[in-house]
Amino acid sequence: MSQAIPEGYMPDAKGALIPISKIKPIDMERNDLVLAMVQQAEELNAAIRKFKADAFANIAAFIQLSAEQYDTVVGGKKGNVTLHTFDGQYKIVRAISDSITFDERLQAAKSLIDECIKDWSTGANDNIRVLVNEAFRVDKAGEINTGRVLSLRRLDIRDAKWQRAMQAIGDSVSVTSSKSYVRLYKRIGDSDKYEPITLDVAGA
Repeated sequence: MSQAIPEGYMPDAKGALIPISKIKPIDMERNDLVLAMVQQAEELNAAIRKFKADAFANIAAFIQLSAEQYDTVVGGKKGNVTLHTFDGQYKIVRAISDSITFDERLQAAKSLIDECIKDWSTGANDNIRVLVNEAFRVDKAGEINTGRVLSLRRLDIRDAKWQRAMQAIGDSVSVTSSKSYVRLYKRIGDSDKYEPITLDVAGA
């Protein structure tokens, strides 16, 4: 339980009670400025959080309403959706972004892939080796680019060992987190390009 502050005093950064009469006017002005802006920021933060919650709920409700026109029910909350105004001047994008990681089975996949390239005759496999080395290259943070690794599964290679490697990649994938976004855009003049309607302070 916090200690009651006596009338005519203010606590400093160390918690010591200082008589207001002893505080310099410029320090009081600074204090009042920061408090006023923080209060505004907290109110804006609450409004943005409410807007985000309302936006997701309204978009989900609209998607369901649209599906009902075809006597069907849309299951789940995932999936990216773009909604436009009738005149195309504005659009809203709902985006769901999953964070994907690989477990130890990815190393087994890499070993199988290396065996495939070694077994195959030279030629086309040289190009594949470049793709594989690029896919398994780590970035500055020591992380493997998940998109490049998963793109290997789209290669139409029927080799049984390669197929086992692709299965190992699929089995090694796990979704560790998921983030949801709502982004709003307005058209730039008469062009086909859109610019974002910024809601964060830094980008406004």
